[in-house]
Order: sequence, then C-alpha cells, then structure tokens
Amino acid sequence: MCGIAGLVDPQRSPEALAEAAGRMADALAHRGPDGRGVWTEGPVALGHRRLSILDLSEAGAQPMLSGDGRWALSYNGELYDAAFHRPALAADGHAFRSTSDTEVLVELIARHGVGGALERVEGIFGLAAWDRAEGRLWLARDRMGVKPLFYAAEGPRLLFGSQLSALEACPGFSATVDPAALSSLLAHGYVPAPGAIFSGVRKLRPGHLLSWRPGEVPAESAYWRLDDAIEAGRADPFAGTQEEAADELERLLGAAVRRQMLSDVPLGAFLSGGIDSSTIVALMAAGGGRPKTFAAGFTEDPRFDESPHAALVARHLGTEHTTVPVGEAQALALVERLPKIFDEPLADPSGLPTHLLCAATRAAGITVALSGDGGDELFAGYDRYSLATRFARRIEPVPRPLRQAASAAILALPSPVARNLARALPPPWGGPDAADRLRKAAHQLPGTGFDLYRRLLTLNPDAQALALGVPGLAAPPEPQALPLLSRMRRLDGLAYLPDDVLAKVDRASMAVGLEARVPLLDRSVVEFAWRLPETMLVNGAPKRPLRDVLARHVPRDLFERRKQGFAPPLAAWLRGPLRSYAGDLLGSSDTGGGLLDRARVRAMLDAHLAGTHNHAVGLWPLVTFEAWRRYRGARAA
Repeated sequence: MCGIAGLVDPQRSPEALAEAAGRMADALAHRGPDGRGVWTEGPVALGHRRLSILDLSEAGAQPMLSGDGRWALSYNGELYDAAFHRPALAADGHAFRSTSDTEVLVELIARHGVGGALERVEGIFGLAAWDRAEGRLWLARDRMGVKPLFYAAEGPRLLFGSQLSALEACPGFSATVDPAALSSLLAHGYVPAPGAIFSGVRKLRPGHLLSWRPGEVPAESAYWRLDDAIEAGRADPFAGTQEEAADELERLLGAAVRRQMLSDVPLGAFLSGGIDSSTIVALMAAGGGRPKTFAAGFTEDPRFDESPHAALVARHLGTEHTTVPVGEAQALALVERLPKIFDEPLADPSGLPTHLLCAATRAAGITVALSGDGGDELFAGYDRYSLATRFARRIEPVPRPLRQAASAAILALPSPVARNLARALPPPWGGPDAADRLRKAAHQLPGTGFDLYRRLLTLNPDAQALALGVPGLAAPPEPQALPLLSRMRRLDGLAYLPDDVLAKVDRASMAVGLEARVPLLDRSVVEFAWRLPETMLVNGAPKRPLRDVLARHVPRDLFERRKQGFAPPLAAWLRGPLRSYAGDLLGSSDTGGGLLDRARVRAMLDAHLAGTHNHAVGLWPLVTFEAWRRYRGARAA
C-alpha cells in the first residue's frame, strides 16, 4: 500500500514538473515510508511513495513502465489475484522482472487497456496510468472505494493524489472551502463523493475511472457499479437453504481471506470480538498457523469495552493476541492531531480508537492487517436497519394525521415535563438523554421507515442552517422499486461505507504505514451478498449468514450478544476534558471563518454544556471542521 501523486501541466518545464511531483509525493511519506519515485515525460510527472508488501526489492519500485514501453503506472494498492494472471502474461511473451503485483497490473493494462484490465482483476487500488502513445492520463479506483483518489482539473492542467495534502503541496495550488461540502459534513460527518471539502476538487468514485488529456473535459465512467451487482443479484437470487448459503459464503470468504493473506511482510488482523472480525480471524486460523490479532480495550468504561469478548474469541481460535489499552488520556492527546491524520475533515469519533489500534499494531511489527469492515452493510447488521424496518411495519400503517397529531403533542411539551416523562420511561428508552431521544422520535412519527433511517444517519438536522443556508451536496438517486432493507444497504454501500468507514480506516492505518485489507469487500462476497434474499439475511437475527459461518468455528455464546459501537463517550468528554478545547474552537469571534452561523453554533454548545440537550454528535462535525480549518491556516502561515 502506498501513496500516489502527480500532475499533467504543459506549461511547466520538465524540472518544475519533477520538483512538483516530488513535493506532492513527499506529502504522502507516511503512506509509503519505504521508497520514493518520480517519473516525468513531456507534460506529465508521476510521483510515488512506497510501502513495500510484495517484492521488497528495487524491482518492485514505482512508477513502473510496461514491457512495451507504452504505459507508465503509479499505483497504490494490492492485486489479490496477481498470481492467477502471471502465467497468461508469461505465455504471451512477457519476461517478468519482479514478483510484484504492480508489474502484473501494468502488463494487463498494456494488453487490455485500463478499463479492460480493471474488469479482470480483484484488489484494492487507486492508480494513475499515463498512455505515452496517446498522451492521455487515466485515473482509477477500486470497486468498493477502499483506497482513495482525489483530483483537480484546472484549465490545461490536472493534479491528483491519494490525499488532499498531495494536491496542496503542488506549487500554485490554492483552494477554498466548498460551502455545500461543509453543509454535507455537518449533516453526515463526512463529505460524500464525488465532492471534496475544497471547491474544484473531486473524489473519484468507487468503481470509476477517468480519462483526460490537456484540452479535454475530464470524463468519468464506471467499469463496475454496485447498482449493477444489486440488479444482477435480484435477477438471480440464491435458491438454496440457509445452511447452503452459509456453505457458499464460507467458501467465497475463505478464498478471499487466503488471497489477502499473501504478503512478504508480517501480517495480522484486527479482532473486536464481534461477528465480522471474528469470522475473518476464524477463517485465517482455519488455514493453519497462529494469526496475530489486536483489539482495542476501553478498560476505563465497560460500556464501550469489547476487549474481554475479543480475548475469549482469540483464546478459542488460538491466536497470538494483544489488547491495546485505549484510555481517556491517550484518546484526548490524539484529538489535536486528527486534522493532520485524516487530511479532509472526517467527524467519526471512532477514528480516535481506530488510529490508536493501528499505531499499536504497527509498533508490534505488523505491516498488513485484515479488517472486518463491510459486514454490516452487506449482511444487514446495523441497528438502524431493524429500527427502520419495525417502524415501517408497525407505525406506517397508522394514519398519518394521527401520527402528526401525536408528534405535535410531544413537541409541545415544556422541556421540564419532557425530561421528567422521558426519564420515567423503562430501559432502554429512559435515562439522562432520553428527552432528546423522545423529541427526535416525535419528529419522525409522521414519516416513513426510510425517513427514519435517513434521520438516524444525520448528525445535524439543521446542518443547512448552521452552514448559513447552503444545502449539502446531492445524494445518490433512490430507486423506489427496491425493498426498504435493500434501499438502506445500498445507500450505505454507496456513501457511508466508502466515504466514512473506509476513509477512516485508510487514513488511520496509513498514517502509521499500516496496510488494512478488507476480505468482506472482495467482489465475489459483495455480489453473493446481494443474491441472498432479505429473509436469509435477518432470519432470526441480523447477519444470519455470517453468524452461521462463525458458529462453525467459535461457540455461539462467545459472540451472540448485543452489538456494541466502537466510539468513545463523546457527550461526557465534551462536557469534561474536551470542554475548553471545544469552547475555544466554537466560541471565538473567528469560528467558521465566515462559513458558519456562529450564534447557532454557540447556542448548541451552551445547551450541551448546560446538560439540557445532548448535542454531542452534532457538535463533533463542527469541532472537526474548525480544528481542520485552523490547522490548515497554521500550516499555510
């Protein structure tokens, strides 16, 4: 796993191009501490920072030219099926110079073009390929968006990089915050692709490639689409039994795990003790050997601590297990470094423990770690899915005028009465923050199950007002013909998964030079998951197929429990140890730099600090943005 960067600029000299690409690549040194390369020709310069995983010799260095000399490739990622393609390439006359997957990819591109090559391979990547014959740049990103890629087209030049910091390092690059992207960040905690926090910058979407040369408008196209996989799966549903579904899933996922364990450097896995990561580790252990596993332990607050469960699973599977203590002091010390680590603002508080876990894993000598991300989206594991489904089944049939009247009555209750009523509710509805939950529920009563799902994903319902009336970026279009559960899984797969979950893991891991691999997002597993009828996914419990696979390796009593999140106690921190930090960021005369309604922001903060409302999830995107804005300003000074 590496970092790529570069530019096409006919107006720069070769020396200036090489210098710019080198500076851009060096901004990504954390992603690739093992090597640096720059290649220039005509108007193009490709930069690369290398994290050596396969073929640690110089023969695997990048940028790399194809054997016929036509293509130059700078590539961040791994091809898991490179060994499958090598014999055919050798039979076609190619004499391999290395054992790297990069050489396989550039030779596939030389034979089939960029789109044709990507249709044939399985892996995770962001890449830039220069066609020397046509003077054309190609950019591409893997199917599910595990690896990032940003670009900016400015007249006759185009810049690209694995992270925004690479573009910012290019001499002459300047950017301002996109108000619509900020509005989306406040609403959801991330900036959805193809948008980026800067105006004029875009994220290449998962499964897409871009073709461009000077004088043209950048042309994006899809070589793979999640919607096509969904349509194909619904047209050819799995017709076997529940047990046969588990058989097929174990076969596909086991093969994906074996492919992704290929490495010339030490390899391990994250193990939370939950279903997804436990299944990955179980299949690693089933292949023999003793995997090294790592878990984060929130020992100061048992409500957030899954490490005892992870330890029990590890003991049963016989892994070499390490619990990484994540204390309040460690997490708080990391807060001020988040703008540098995540580069583009990302308001997912689980980024704190994720980065600490990655840092400890890397410090233990591990360079590659397998992760369980993707299981909730593919196999319907989120609580919001079951909540929205129950709402659609039980509440939607009630006439809307009655629901509207009930909503109005609850919202009209004076705050003291609402708090007392909410605290009197039985668990899990009662408690100190129950009044906020009661108000939120009242707002949702007149809507649909899908409306509830969207609200559960929204951190700030008033994001547009906070962003001075600017609406957020456009959401993906919604196919109304899909059943509710499929609509929710689809939207998470298109937006929340790549732009929040995978972005978080990528930045948190690559900040310490650790490669995170995601077997559950192997193409074969993704496409099989969308063939499964919804009744199979939630037959008796969420993620039934994964549970059935795991139960073949681990006793059910070690993993059958209520789902826990991987997030710190943010509400308490903002009222306690982060109180002055948040107050400084959100209470100054310069808060937002003219992009935020400071009066609304201050009112939210005051209400949270006073304990009358729990605004923690809404305040965190504001804190995240303002910390990033100030960090960027200080860096530019």
